[in-house]
This record gives sequence, structure tokens and C-alpha cells, in this order.
Amino acid sequence: MHLNIAIFFGLVAFCASHVYFQDDFSNADWQSRWVVSDWKKDSGEAGDWGLSAGKYFTDESKERGLKTLQDARFYDVSGAFDEFSNKGKTLVIQFSVKHEQNIDCGGGYVKLVGASGLSDQKNFQGGASETVYNVMFGPDICGYTKKVHFILNKSGKNHLIKDDISCESDEFTHIYTAVLNSDNTFRVLVDGTEKKSGPIPDHWDILPPKKINDPNESKPADWVDERLIDDPEDKKPEGWDDIPAEVVDPEAKKPDDWDDDLDGEWEAPKIGNPEYKGPWAPKKVDNPAYKGPWVHPQIDNPDYKEDAELYAFESWKYIGIDVWQVKAGSIFGHFLITDDFDTAQTQIDAVNAIREGEKKKKEDADAAAKAAADAAADADDDDDDDDEHDHDHDHDEVKPETPQAPEVPKEEEKPDL
Repeated sequence: MHLNIAIFFGLVAFCASHVYFQDDFSNADWQSRWVVSDWKKDSGEAGDWGLSAGKYFTDESKERGLKTLQDARFYDVSGAFDEFSNKGKTLVIQFSVKHEQNIDCGGGYVKLVGASGLSDQKNFQGGASETVYNVMFGPDICGYTKKVHFILNKSGKNHLIKDDISCESDEFTHIYTAVLNSDNTFRVLVDGTEKKSGPIPDHWDILPPKKINDPNESKPADWVDERLIDDPEDKKPEGWDDIPAEVVDPEAKKPDDWDDDLDGEWEAPKIGNPEYKGPWAPKKVDNPAYKGPWVHPQIDNPDYKEDAELYAFESWKYIGIDVWQVKAGSIFGHFLITDDFDTAQTQIDAVNAIREGEKKKKEDADAAAKAAADAAADADDDDDDDDEHDHDHDHDEVKPETPQAPEVPKEEEKPDL
């Protein structure tokens, strides 16, 4: 009976959870689900997108995503889903990024947009007239800056999280998760590891401060906030100011070839005086009138009003990528928007397994490349040895045969007359 009840509530929880958007690109027809923006096309600054699993993968159909293809370009693309509100619900935003180009400067984040923020996906854009969004989330890398952005738009203003959250910058797939909870808290996870969490009001300057300085109070004119003062009993020693900062170098000697008529009168160079102690200053002592730092009295801020729904937005309708990349090659995939963290965790586990597979593939490829390079080097050494042997053989001294002088016939002996 208890088991049946547990199963019943488990089924209720499963049925109550909802996946608003999901795309792992197992269906290769991505252009039927995503719309490439026209922004920057007229100026030739818009980059092309393609579908790729990258150089290292185990199952291409499960590991591919949208890939940026051209260097120094803007990339803008968006996908749509049924409009919803996350009031009273948990919202999980999750996706993966693979920077297999060893990215040096470029974004890797997504933007979530409400229905009123975008009437035509062809107009999705960044820049000065950027599409208004609810949330911007994901990694951004440029030089030594490697951080995870988490921006909430409230009352028409973008509010950046106050915390520094580091992102990954290697060439493997990493999964980024943002959670907005209905109790006005948040979480940020990278590869399933929590990087930051807490109450939203504490980590974003969205609300005015609860307390402000009392405008009717100011530091009293006689307030003493100097902790140390000159010792009134300390006196300058006699002769202190008579000690010169420099003295003539006692070891310096006039050069033998110095000519006073031609070179002028010789003067010995000066060196720092080891007896010189610098300008005199009296010692410091505790100030008996010291009252400590003055603290401005505070009062309740009349403009402060609690907002228990900082996590919530009335409308969610689109997810988009709006980034600039100096070096292209990033692959975006495993998009998920849901109200169920368990669903997100399942995907996190899958992507973490994919990353381990990528590392193994790269290790194998590196080992094979090294073996091939070593074999080629050995072959070059063998060729060099053969060439040297042939060269030495060609230069062996060969002594030519001495030609034989032709035999001169002897004169016939003449008889004596």
C-alpha cells in the first residue's frame, strides 16, 4: 500500500513537471526550428551557422549542435516555444557550449526573451538596439576574463549579478545551468557543480537599499578622527639639519690625464651621505581626543519595497544566441528550459559522459598523431643515413690504371759491311 502511494505521488510529480523547450539536434533539420537573424547581414558582419559535433565525438547524432563558422563575426539566431510564465514555479535554463577552437575572445551565452520583446525573429539582435530580454546567461571569454554572465532585466534595466563566477575555457563540451526558484533564490551550476546560490536580492542590486544615510545628520565639526598626532615632547636633535645629503667621495681621485687648462678644475664626485637621516619629523603618539571613525546614522529607506517575485517574469517565448566571436568554432547544444531540475540533472549526467568521451577521443588522436610523427621522423633519419652512405661511397678514391706505353718495334739489326 505504501509503495503504491509512493508511485502515485511520483507519477503526479512527473506529470506536473513541464519541458518548455528542448533541442539536442538529434533532428538535423535545425533550420525548421531556429531562425537566423538578418542583423548585420547588410554590412557583411553576420556569421554563418552550421551543424557539427566537432572534431571529437562518440555519437554524432547525440553530440552535435549549432556551430559558429567564420572569424570576427556577429552571430544571432533564435528558437521559439509556447509562451508561459514562471510565477510560482522553478525555472531551469540549461545548455552546453564547446569551444573547440581554443577561444580567445567571444561570447557563449544565451538570452531568454518574452513575447513582447520580439515580433519577428529575423529582427533578433544585439548592439545599441538590442532585443529586450528577461535573462542573459552563460560564459563569456576575452583574454584573462573568463566568467559566467547572469543578468536579470527588471523595470527595463539590465542588472548584472554581483558575484564573479568562473567558466570553463578548454576545447570540450561543458553544460551551464541557471535555476530561478519560486522562493526568490537562484543557483548557477557548471557541469552539475554548484558555483553560486542564494537569495536574489542579496546578489543583484535590483531593489533600492533597505537603509540609507540619515539626510538630517552630518559629522560634528569637533569630531576628531585622527588616531595619531605628533608627539609634543619630541624635539629635533641639535645639528640634524647640518648633515648634508651628499658628501664628496673619499675614494675618488683626479685622473692622471686630467688637464685643468683644457678640462677645467676637477671636482670629486659626490655620493650619498651614510650619516644623513632625511628631513626630521616628530614621532607619532596616540591622540587622546580620538573618537574613532564617524559612522553616518542610517534610517529606513522610504523607497525600499520588498519584491518576492524577482525570480518571475510574465512571459517567456524565445531563446536566442547573440554573440560576437573573434575566433569562430563554438558549438551550442543540449538546450533545455524546464520547471523540473531532475530532468536537467539527467541531461547534465549525459553531457558529462559526452565530455569524458571527447577527452578519450582526443587522447587517442593525439597518441596516433605522435606515433605517426615519430614514425615519419624515424623514416627521415633512415633516409638521411642512406643518403650519407651513398655520398661516402661516391667519394671513395678510385685509382685509375696506369696506361701502358705502346711497344716500340726494335730496329732490325743491320749486318756489318
